[in-house]
Amino acid sequence: MAFVFEEYRLDDVGTDPALDRGGLLRQTATAAAQVRQARTAAAESGLAALADDGRPRSVVVVGTGVAAFAGAVLETLSGAGSPVPVHTVTGHRLPGWVGAHDLVVAVSAGSGHETDPTVRTAMEAVRRGSRFAAVGPRGGPLAGVAEQARAPHVALPLPGEPRTLLWSLVVPLLLAVEQVGVRAATDADLEATAALLEDVAQRCRPAADVYANPAKELALAFADVLPVVWGATPVAELAARWAAAQFAANVRIPALAAVPPEAVWAQPAVLTGPLGTGGPRSIFDDPEDERGVRMRILLFRDDQALPEEAADLAAAERAAEGAGVRVSEVAAQGASPMERLAGLIALTDYATLYLAVAYAVEPLTNTLVVR
Repeated sequence: MAFVFEEYRLDDVGTDPALDRGGLLRQTATAAAQVRQARTAAAESGLAALADDGRPRSVVVVGTGVAAFAGAVLETLSGAGSPVPVHTVTGHRLPGWVGAHDLVVAVSAGSGHETDPTVRTAMEAVRRGSRFAAVGPRGGPLAGVAEQARAPHVALPLPGEPRTLLWSLVVPLLLAVEQVGVRAATDADLEATAALLEDVAQRCRPAADVYANPAKELALAFADVLPVVWGATPVAELAARWAAAQFAANVRIPALAAVPPEAVWAQPAVLTGPLGTGGPRSIFDDPEDERGVRMRILLFRDDQALPEEAADLAAAERAAEGAGVRVSEVAAQGASPMERLAGLIALTDYATLYLAVAYAVEPLTNTLVVR
C-alpha cells in the first residue's frame, strides 16, 4: 500500500488524539519539563562528589542512539574552549587510552537489550579504575553498575520513548562535567532553554491551525520530497544531524545532512541529478510524465556564524537555487548555544511527527497504518 500525504490530518490531530500514535507528540511536549526536572534529579544524585578528585584528563561519554547524540551535544556545547577533551564512544569497545585519569559517563535512555553495549563498556571503564558516573532509568542496569562502583547515578525524571528524552540525558551530562571544571551551559542557560521549549510547544501544539503552526507548515513543505538539511555552525550542524535522524525514525524517509564545505562542493552535484530538478526518477520513467520524488533543502541559519561559515552556507544556497531546488529556512532562536540548538531540534521533532501523522506512519512499529 502506497504512502499518501493527507493534509487534512494535520488539522484533525488537534481534535483526535488517536492520530498521535504512540503519544510521541505528547511526549515531545515534555521537553521543557525534562530540562527542569533533570536539573533537579542531577542535583540530588551526588554528582558533586565528582569534584573531589579535581579535573580529569578527559571526559568520555558512552552510549548508543539518543544517548550518543546527547554526548555529541555535550561536545558541541563545551566547544573548543573546553579545558579537557570531550569524546563520545558509540561502539562496543572502550578506547585503549581510557584509564584512571579519565571521567567516563555512561548514558542510556532505556533498560532493554539495546543498553547491553553501554553496560559492557561501563563495566570495562570501572575495571580500569576510571572515574565514573551514569545517567539512565531508575533501577536500570547502569544504576547497578554505578552502585557497584560507588559512583553517582542520575535517574531519568520522566519515562518515554528514548528519542523524546534527549534533554533528560543532556542536562545531567552538562551538570556532571561542570563538577570537574568543564562549563558547557550556565543555570541561566538551562532556564532560558526550558522557556524557549515551552514557547515552541505552545506554537507547535496539535490544536494550532496549519498556517499558525510553524511545524505543520514545515511538514507541508516537506511532503513528498527528499529532505536535505544544511547548517554551517557547530550548533546548526548538530541540529542537521538530528533532523536527518528524526526524518528516518519518525517518517521512515531518508534525509541527507551536510555542512560546508560538503554542502558547497559535494552535495550541489546531486542537485542536478536524478532526484534534483532534471531527469526521470528511474531509467524506466517517461520524462514527460509527472516526475517522482525531488529534493528540498532545509537550511538552518544561525546568527552566530563566523563570516567564513556564513559565506560557505550562502554559496551552498546559491547552488541550490541555481539548480532550481526549493529551499526552506529555519532561524535559530536564543542567546546561548544550548537555546539555539534546542529550538532547532524541537521544531524538527514536531515537524517530522506531523509528517508521520499526515502519512499515517506508525513511528514506533515501522508499519503503515491501513485506513
